[in-house]
Amino acid sequence: MKIVIAPDKFKNSLTGLDFCEIIEKEILTKNSNIEVVQLPLADGGDGTIEVVNFYLKGKVIEITVNNPFFKPVKASYLYSENSKTAFIEMAEASGVKLLDESEFDCINATTFGTGEMIADAINKGAKTIILGIGGSATNDCGIGMAAALGYQFLDENNNLVKPVGANLSKIKSINASEIEQGISNVDFKIACDVTNPLYGKNGAAFVYGAQKGASEKEIILLNKGLEDFAKVLNDVFTTDVQAVKGAGAAGGMGIASKLFLNGSLEPGIQLIKNLAIFDKKIKNADWIITGEGKLDNQTLSGKTIQGVLESAKKDAVKVAAFCGKVEMNQKELDSIGILYADDIMSVAKDFNDAVTNTKIYLKQLVNNFLDKEI
Repeated sequence: MKIVIAPDKFKNSLTGLDFCEIIEKEILTKNSNIEVVQLPLADGGDGTIEVVNFYLKGKVIEITVNNPFFKPVKASYLYSENSKTAFIEMAEASGVKLLDESEFDCINATTFGTGEMIADAINKGAKTIILGIGGSATNDCGIGMAAALGYQFLDENNNLVKPVGANLSKIKSINASEIEQGISNVDFKIACDVTNPLYGKNGAAFVYGAQKGASEKEIILLNKGLEDFAKVLNDVFTTDVQAVKGAGAAGGMGIASKLFLNGSLEPGIQLIKNLAIFDKKIKNADWIITGEGKLDNQTLSGKTIQGVLESAKKDAVKVAAFCGKVEMNQKELDSIGILYADDIMSVAKDFNDAVTNTKIYLKQLVNNFLDKEI
């Protein structure tokens, strides 16, 4: 028998790697002849870097770059010398996590530091760069990132434009003659889980601007800037920017990474599955045991369990899910392909007990499963 363990984290209580270790130990205690394969997953959010390094076996590179307001900040990324692969999270240099809420000011923020991280990885010899673009504090359409890599954004007088969102409408041309030489030799994979267009009522400014500190007036200005800059991008790259799904992700970093880096936009879970060689490793499995903090109707919106179910369905592998809380009935679970589900809230006294004793209760859940199904 072969069992694959492929969870996401339980936020604030259990990492995906911890989940794997606990489940494997309980399985092998019951039956040491079962083949167990650990394939922890993530969807590009918090905790992704730990999961990525489970596969990359890289080292953490720490450098000083510019934060969203051109002040020095220490940022880190993963780099594997063996595979020449880097994993970079733009939030390390350009994220809201670096700021107090009172400092949020996306109209004056830049992605320049993210570009500096990319340049450092290229200089170290990276041939593949996986870029996570969640948690940004910016709405500069990636011109900061591109400027750090040598792109020049010029106004009507051919003067350099400071790469922040407030200046997007000033850009009339782009000079790419000085760009980082190694860019064209790198395969950029962009973890992008939203489909927002660049501008308009569903675009970067109107949907995300307010939560990044933009006032109503600034949101209108940012949206106008994105629309004006889109015309420049359309001319330079001979493309229809507004037709690109995910163009508005991370304040326009979606379209920026596609055009300036020639990157491919993919759901975060798909990128992690590719890194794990997931579909190949689940071949001939009898069960996949997955899990995350909450299993509900949002699970099929690009989250980890959706990725597991899609792969399991192709190979007719049975799926069991252990979660913090399950908010779907058995009929709903059957309809999405989960044959067995259990949750910690059903055995814990209350939420605090569930969070405090997650590991103890998870052992209980898996042993109930093994008694019934294996």
